[in-house]
Amino acid sequence: MNQFSLSALAFLGGIFLAIQGGYNARLGVLLKNPLLASVMAFFFSMLFAVVLAAISIKKFPDSETLRQIPFYLWFTGGLFSVFGISLYYYTIPKLGVSTMISLGLCGQLIFAVIAGHFGWLHLPSEPLTTKRVFGILAMLTGILLINLK
Repeated sequence: MNQFSLSALAFLGGIFLAIQGGYNARLGVLLKNPLLASVMAFFFSMLFAVVLAAISIKKFPDSETLRQIPFYLWFTGGLFSVFGISLYYYTIPKLGVSTMISLGLCGQLIFAVIAGHFGWLHLPSEPLTTKRVFGILAMLTGILLINLK
């Protein structure tokens, strides 16, 4: 897949995350509990993922492959998802979707630049460059402009 197609899919993924954040934040308000909204969202996400996996997986990993996966990788992504998504559902009704998403993206991008620079999480190293620093500054300026009343 070429860079344009991958970028378009990433952009679409961002749209989907903003939409689900809005819907599930509303669910949290109606349930009067953002954690319960997270439970429902993750439950149905799991169902949809199981169906899609069942349709798309041609060969399951063998037991040796499964044994080689570090224990913590089985749950840490889910743990951080619950915290992150629950915070979205809690703050969207209080801040508004554009404020929450812009601040959330700011946190994601700043962490991503730092983690990429140091190669954290076993991901490829992406050195901190002047362009990246200016990109972060431009993003912070944009967030300020989005959130100025």
